[in-house]
Amino acid sequence: MQRASRLARELSLLATEPPPGVSCWQHRGQLGELRAQILGGADTAYEKGIFNLEIIVPERYPFEPPKIRFLTPIYHPNIDSAGRICLDLLKLPPKGAWRPSLNICTLLTSIQLLMAEPNPDDPLMADISSEYKYNKQLFLQHAREWTQKYASQ
Repeated sequence: MQRASRLARELSLLATEPPPGVSCWQHRGQLGELRAQILGGADTAYEKGIFNLEIIVPERYPFEPPKIRFLTPIYHPNIDSAGRICLDLLKLPPKGAWRPSLNICTLLTSIQLLMAEPNPDDPLMADISSEYKYNKQLFLQHAREWTQKYASQ
């Protein structure tokens, strides 16, 4: 019951006061299945891209973090080809930093920030990470190409 009322509150807030460049909604009327869109930030390689995400909210939410993955392919050191995201907020302690006080809005904003500021020291994609570290121009070129190919409307 706690999950249902909390999710309803969070979705209502996301609908009325979404963070800039973020939207989130229920998918197919399923309580624990959400979809989100994140707009690529200005002055980033993802600018003008629209990235779709899938959010699966577990039964134990908020005591367990939602599972979030990109549905839109993205060229990023912390996001793999299956759309999985390497972000400490998406994992339970001790390896992660999830806390029940966090919410879906916070997670989406953190993912948006990760898109703008990759963390090459904790990569899911080692080759993209070393490209980001040692040949940033080539990384930016690849990221822009992928954004144009997969995330343009």
